[in-house]
Amino acid sequence: MIKAYILLGDFMTLYEHKMSKIYIFLFLNILIFLIGICKIKANQFPLMGITIYLDPGHGGLDPGSIYKNIYEKDINLEICKRLNRKLTSLGAVVYMTRDGDYDLSNINSTQRKKSDLNNRAKIINESSADMYISIHLNSVSSSTWHGIQVFYDDVNNKNIVLANMFQEQFKKSLNTTRDVKEIKTMLLNRKIKIPGILIEAGFLSNSNDRYLLRQPNYQEKLADNISKVLISYYN
Repeated sequence: MIKAYILLGDFMTLYEHKMSKIYIFLFLNILIFLIGICKIKANQFPLMGITIYLDPGHGGLDPGSIYKNIYEKDINLEICKRLNRKLTSLGAVVYMTRDGDYDLSNINSTQRKKSDLNNRAKIINESSADMYISIHLNSVSSSTWHGIQVFYDDVNNKNIVLANMFQEQFKKSLNTTRDVKEIKTMLLNRKIKIPGILIEAGFLSNSNDRYLLRQPNYQEKLADNISKVLISYYN
């Protein structure tokens, strides 16, 4: 009888040992599987957990730069909408200061432009976003000036890093020879405390830029290049 109990005990010990190995094996396989899923998600959604605030410049009564019947405000908005879709597909949370043809000035404001910029800065600062990107178009009296250019304010020490990363990407892929430019007199950029930059996506006063900026495929290309910089910056 005693011998039977001993044998039963040995059997149970062996059984428990084997079951422990099975449990460990299953646990390790589940862990490997979960790590694999995480890697797949990281590859598919490289901007997961990142919040970006997009600011399409101008809007409403403020058209921005104009060439005949072409308004800067409309192109800014279209670029931001495409960029919004691209960044969202990469896992980012995206907000926009406007999604239609209006500005953010207070009703009956006597300083409409200042009110608009102050309100944009306020909602971006209060959002706790990781970064903002303001999209604008350039225009000068000479039609020879062309190319995309990044502007920044040193109010945040990350801004110069971001500006250089974006400008280098644009030089490689969007045929521009322009360099980043620091400007401390832009009201919006001076007021926003989170990292960010302003992109002048081209010149409405230049015929080639003007043509490209209205093309959906070029707008998509611009969105792709901005996305590449963000993926590189956050990974």
